[in-house]
Amino acid sequence: MLTKDENELLTRVGPGTSMGALFRCFWLPALLVSELPEPDGPPMRVRLLGEDLVAFRDTAGRVGLLAANCAHRGASLFFGRNEGHGLRCVYHGWKYDVEGRCVDMPNEPPETSFADKIHPTAYPCVERGGIIWAYLGIGSRPTPDFPALEWARVPAGHVYVHKRFQDCNYLQNLEGEVDSSHISFLHRRFSPDTTIAGQQLLNRARDGAPRFSVTPTDYGLLIAANRRWDDEHDYSRITQFLAPSYTMIPAEPGHSISFTAAIPADDYTTWGYTVSWRPDRPLEPEDVARIETWTGIYAEVDPTSFMPLANRANDYLIDRAKQSTESFTGIRGIREQDLAVQEGMGPIYQRNREHLGAADAGVVATRDYLLRTVRELETGIVPQAAVAAEAYAVRSAALVIERGAPPLEAARAVTAVNS
Repeated sequence: MLTKDENELLTRVGPGTSMGALFRCFWLPALLVSELPEPDGPPMRVRLLGEDLVAFRDTAGRVGLLAANCAHRGASLFFGRNEGHGLRCVYHGWKYDVEGRCVDMPNEPPETSFADKIHPTAYPCVERGGIIWAYLGIGSRPTPDFPALEWARVPAGHVYVHKRFQDCNYLQNLEGEVDSSHISFLHRRFSPDTTIAGQQLLNRARDGAPRFSVTPTDYGLLIAANRRWDDEHDYSRITQFLAPSYTMIPAEPGHSISFTAAIPADDYTTWGYTVSWRPDRPLEPEDVARIETWTGIYAEVDPTSFMPLANRANDYLIDRAKQSTESFTGIRGIREQDLAVQEGMGPIYQRNREHLGAADAGVVATRDYLLRTVRELETGIVPQAAVAAEAYAVRSAALVIERGAPPLEAARAVTAVNS
């Protein structure tokens, strides 16, 4: 378990915090491309790492991400006019471009140079894989290369992107993603012919107590969870943890691969992104249908707020009768099941109260990685993963291997993008 101080260190992400500084070493998902569909369209509120920001797409199609309030007297730029290559405050007409420069100050004398002295916060953005990414570490170090995530480079038709709001600290979601033991319980269905999408092998692996091994990598950790398959083989689930808070869910051969991101809005709430992709072909309608059913990994959400329809306020629509006869939880979807247990821990879980076992090896390794990395950053050491963009070109895997085979070697052929 973590001490109270360690828990505070890992869960506090606002400006001036050590963990917030770690997140600012990386490109982070800020919003979906579909939220800013057209030039000169309405601005969008964005909250990241405890900062209130405003995003807009200018006349040329470039995306800007600015401090939420005008540098003049603090009016909200959300109400601004997006026009003529900039966002204009409606209070006194000050106008900002995507780089944060004040390009017009109509309530000041035209001969003044006052506008040249105004430099509000502006974060660089790029569009990759249907997501607008932002780098919030400007000024502290050179902007890093964008990570070589496979799904951010394949054609648009190969990728399905989803966003949701999660009402708890980011770490509760991240720890769920690296915990391969819970799927045998939380997501269990009682019908033998009903399986989790893309997890047919898992349904045959009845071993509920996986044996973990963890391998450090340039991007984070490779976490293998091996279940007994038969006398000579194991069923191995390879989860990729990619710094700072990304994971890849184990994918069985022939199925789409999935990526998740737990992005702190602030200490108490999270933006969850889930992406599925096919490296070799477009997603077919049946792929999307499978993704969106209860057996998929996407929550049904309100399209405006991204709040899951099954949430804390309605007890995640739990059905006690179905809990007795159909599923372990009586909650419909895999992601909704995750939300129920993760949000049910409270806004920030106090990890000094827990009792960890062998099945928590992936969780422990991820915490250790974050603690070590954030403490190194406090001494000025930039995380290796932040400058290892090409190392992110990996996949997850779930496969049957020979008993005793090293998980990294067994998985290398199916997890390396360039294999």
